[in-house]
Amino acid sequence: MIERPGGGSRASLVAFAAVSFAYFAYAGLAGTYAPLWFQSLGFSTLAIGALASVQSATRLFSPYAWGWLADHTGERTRLLRVAVACSLICALGYFVSPAYGWIAVVTAAMFVCTAGVVPISEAALAHHVSQGGTLDAGRYGRVRLWGSLGFIIAVVGSGALLQWAGIAHYPTLVLVLLGLLLVAALWLPASREATHAATAVHGAMAVLREPVVRWFFAGVFFTVLAHTSLYAFFSLYLVSLGYSKAMVGLIWAIGVAAEVAWFWFQGRWLARLSVHAWGLVAALVTALRLAVVAAWGATPWLLVAAQCTHAVTFAAQHSSCIAVINRHFPGRLRGRGQALYTVIGYGASGVVGGVGGGALSEAYGFAAVFWAASAAALVGALCCWRAWVLGRSVGSAPRPAVCAARRTRD
Repeated sequence: MIERPGGGSRASLVAFAAVSFAYFAYAGLAGTYAPLWFQSLGFSTLAIGALASVQSATRLFSPYAWGWLADHTGERTRLLRVAVACSLICALGYFVSPAYGWIAVVTAAMFVCTAGVVPISEAALAHHVSQGGTLDAGRYGRVRLWGSLGFIIAVVGSGALLQWAGIAHYPTLVLVLLGLLLVAALWLPASREATHAATAVHGAMAVLREPVVRWFFAGVFFTVLAHTSLYAFFSLYLVSLGYSKAMVGLIWAIGVAAEVAWFWFQGRWLARLSVHAWGLVAALVTALRLAVVAAWGATPWLLVAAQCTHAVTFAAQHSSCIAVINRHFPGRLRGRGQALYTVIGYGASGVVGGVGGGALSEAYGFAAVFWAASAAALVGALCCWRAWVLGRSVGSAPRPAVCAARRTRD
């Protein structure tokens, strides 16, 4: 059947929420505890940074390939199931050998598959909760918050479990969560969007050449580059400061709890500024947050305060990005727009951040990584400011972006 935008039933939205919950539970486990597992295998900090960059390297090509397939076949649900099933099979490789080269190959293969989950599911969800190209921010946020809840439960529960049973059980937890993700993907309604086989790849590239879109993606690159310090090195940094694994999970969970609050109320909050202005605010707050982590990471109450800003630095930034992409990459370009967001934001920036952060931490310590990340966020703020200015001057294109309590300005 052909899926109708904006006409999604409650059962369909629950299924999307289940996919979001399971995927981000897996992402929370991997992002928080994979570096600690790698460390337990005897890998150096530089080697761990290189492994983190492997995930980002796969995001340079894999999301776009999955998005292209989804746009041209219309089989988003089926492709999502294939991607998750393949990632589950790849994860079994963690039980074969602890050798660095083998772990790197298994990690790369698994990430090639999981890289398809976000662009496919986000494109399908955006299509599902949009009317006439306008994203319903309230409904999107109420589905997406389940991903944040999954993240919280995974990092807190896994932290306590791994503290008790040992970090060696990390691969088993990966299998469990990917299995839950496959069940959730199978729960999604069997639907098929209209195909657009005649659409050429250069359609998305033409949009990317628009000045406001270029500056938007530049801002995404540097803002997410700054966040790479958290994804790859935050857990290691906290452990080096004397925090327990359970406490590391709790600190991560505090940030994501703030994220949940944002997603629940974003229908009214997102409308207070334009989507590009939210990008600028998020980049500036990111710079402040990471400077606090670098300077006062050993002070628990300041670290907690910094984590609470995750509501802005990630949740507001992410929602505004989805709105911009939904506007500039409508219809047949939606999957590739989401893929470009992943490639530029979480692929290229992750490679630079993983390798560069590993080298910095080896030479100058973990605090230097977060100082550098704070500087990257300031560069991102300049790019977001330019996108905001261009958006105001040209009306940011005639495509609507967000349906909220009141229409966003641009």
